[in-house]
Amino acid sequence: MFPVRQPWLCKALGCYDSCIRCIGAVPYPSLLATLLCYAGMALFCGCGHEALTQTEVLVETYFARNVQDFVVMASFIKYFQYVIYGLASFFFLYGILLLAEGFYATSAVKQTFGEYRSTQCGRCLSLTFVIVTYILAFIWLAVFAFTAIPVFFLFNMEHTCHNINILAETTPSINQHGWICMDARQYGLLPWNAMPGKACGMTLASICKASEFYVTYDLYIAAFAGAGITLLALFLYLVATTYNYAVLRFLGRKGIR
Repeated sequence: MFPVRQPWLCKALGCYDSCIRCIGAVPYPSLLATLLCYAGMALFCGCGHEALTQTEVLVETYFARNVQDFVVMASFIKYFQYVIYGLASFFFLYGILLLAEGFYATSAVKQTFGEYRSTQCGRCLSLTFVIVTYILAFIWLAVFAFTAIPVFFLFNMEHTCHNINILAETTPSINQHGWICMDARQYGLLPWNAMPGKACGMTLASICKASEFYVTYDLYIAAFAGAGITLLALFLYLVATTYNYAVLRFLGRKGIR
């Protein structure tokens, strides 16, 4: 080391030291989890909302002739779209809270600033976030599994249409592949007394060629991916908050407050 005599160089080094301290106080796991959470929720809410609207159009056009047959599903779609609005708002606020808790815990752990120390209230707050995030992760795991149902349905539908097209090219008779059907009632989309409730043969193949089908399929895949990204973000939050709580509790036992 050498003595620094220039005042401007001393100020520059002081600014550099402050910048290093500020960068060191950034909770990178919580920041990454927040970005993943916002990206996942944007995909899930945006694509899921539009996919539900397209699903109502598909069912109304091809699988149900009577309005009363899909009135329950239409009501479910309407209510679930309101749930999506609530989920977007909740995760936006919860992500900010977890990020703020990450900043507090990181500063307290590293003792970057004098006013941040491990306190009983801080440890209780960290434990609360651990428990809430743990519950949310399990709930969102169920949501993630539920989101896979329409993807599975549309995947089977596309695979069935592919088989129909192959049979249509190899067999000249329509009756040879008219027995291949896709029944929406088996997946709970319509009641069992709905008519026709299913699409068969070339009618089903024509549905798969419609632009609405591919748009709905892609939207559900994007919503499924968004749910998976959000689940990954919650697991990252859980790891970060658990680590922060463990270290804060250790500091409390060591008498660093």
